[in-house]
Amino acid sequence: MDSSAYALTHGLRRTRSTLRLWQRQPGRVLGRWALGSLAAALGLLGAVLIIARLSRGYEQIITLSPPFAVGDRHDVAAVLGHNLLVLALHAMACVAGFIAGSSLPLQAQSRSGVSRWVHEHGGRLAIAFVVCATTFSLSAQAYVLGHTLAGVSGFLRVAPALLLLGLLPHALPELVALFLPLAAWIMASRRGEWDQLLAATLVTVAVAVPVLVIAAFIEVYISPHLFVALTGIHPPVTGTW
Repeated sequence: MDSSAYALTHGLRRTRSTLRLWQRQPGRVLGRWALGSLAAALGLLGAVLIIARLSRGYEQIITLSPPFAVGDRHDVAAVLGHNLLVLALHAMACVAGFIAGSSLPLQAQSRSGVSRWVHEHGGRLAIAFVVCATTFSLSAQAYVLGHTLAGVSGFLRVAPALLLLGLLPHALPELVALFLPLAAWIMASRRGEWDQLLAATLVTVAVAVPVLVIAAFIEVYISPHLFVALTGIHPPVTGTW
């Protein structure tokens, strides 16, 4: 059998056996990923708040929209579309880890030279790439979100922490869902369980999608009422230069 075909067959076989194994203790597996994802989400929100505090004095002229004003189904679709794109990128990191750590080493024996070296060390290269890409992505998100939070806070004359509190009902489950594939990736890579990453991708995406749908509806239809209750500010609020 060709090495590529064997790697594919082996990967599918391991994915099916992993899914059957996880069905016996689904809570334990999902709980471990959820805790890792929650830690990442809280870390990002903490960084956003710190950056917002450091950006005092900055004002951003806005017209209130979700999550500060009730939207419609088009806003739900826009929020959900953005989040599904981010989820897809995180899921691709899982798939890349599976290919680099599980599939490529199986094909190394039929390779030579530089190609063989890449196939043998694909897992390490994947770790380095995903760590760098994830670190850059999270740092950029923390800065942009923190700077935006500071601008909205300055414009509305509301403390950043209070605004962030009003966003938690949708932001926290949304971030946990988005970080699930990355949490699974990190835990599998630390244990060298590369052959489980394809199964992890399927499970985390299946769990994350309905959570993101619910979070989008909360952001558009519920969070605005919490914003009004916390701040006493009623839309529409607009600013002029």
